[in-house]
Amino acid sequence: MSSLASSPHAAVPSRPHGRSPGARAFAALLRNPLALAGIAILVLTAVVAALAGVIAPGDPLDMAGIPLQWPGDDAAHRLGTDSLGRDVFSGLVHGTRASLMVGLSAASISLAIGVVVGAVGGYFGGRTDNVLVRVTELFQTVPAFLLVIVLVAIHQPTLPVIQAAIGLASWPEIARLVRAEFRVLRDSDFVLAARASGFGPLHIIWHEVLPNALPPLIVTTSILIASAILAESGLSFLGMSDPNVVSWGGMIGGNREHIGSAWFLTALPGAAIATVVLAFNLLGDGLNDALNPRLRRRSA
Repeated sequence: MSSLASSPHAAVPSRPHGRSPGARAFAALLRNPLALAGIAILVLTAVVAALAGVIAPGDPLDMAGIPLQWPGDDAAHRLGTDSLGRDVFSGLVHGTRASLMVGLSAASISLAIGVVVGAVGGYFGGRTDNVLVRVTELFQTVPAFLLVIVLVAIHQPTLPVIQAAIGLASWPEIARLVRAEFRVLRDSDFVLAARASGFGPLHIIWHEVLPNALPPLIVTTSILIASAILAESGLSFLGMSDPNVVSWGGMIGGNREHIGSAWFLTALPGAAIATVVLAFNLLGDGLNDALNPRLRRRSA
């Protein structure tokens, strides 16, 4: 026990072949062609979002031409114009920013709440865990998308409100996942060694248990981002998007009345959403294969 007390990480097994688990997981991820395809799509999407002002200069909300021009009708508007004369290509490019921002911000809010609730409940257990589990179950009694609609309807449908609403409705899944991981890890040898060394609960939760609970959390985060983008699209289709910000969901919602006569107005942003969501799903599957030791050994 004295040797354990001298180092909180003494119980951690040695790394085979001199490679860390992170390096092995990264190498496994690079060997997955579908995961690489997802990463390539997401990198391209991020570049488009960062250079939106260069790729499509001007305000995408401004009337740029004759309304309802089809793709190819005017060289100045390569993907046509919507019912208000706004350039569709410009909307797609600038909408990348808002859609990614919603996904990343909502996922961050969900992670912050879910990790705190799950970590505290899973580590301490007892009455604290019971109370937090009841609170989590209370949120899960209401369908997540319905809760998002209610929260956005109470306030103005601005982008920050939409991000916060999606994040507040999505954290129970994260909390349950983190709680399950903490319940498994809290009695591990390295945690006992850290307690014997005199470290407090906050240090053990943050520096000892949470890093070992990250693999399933990372995988779930990629799915959370994709789900948040889809939720924003659903809100926009119901007319609950931010009118001052261009997003792919907002483009679909604003042109839903023209699905029959000008299908490209909804098909193009819909294809953009489907592509990015697919990319996050491919990345999530690749991360799951790379971070799951059983799957990694099976594919080796």
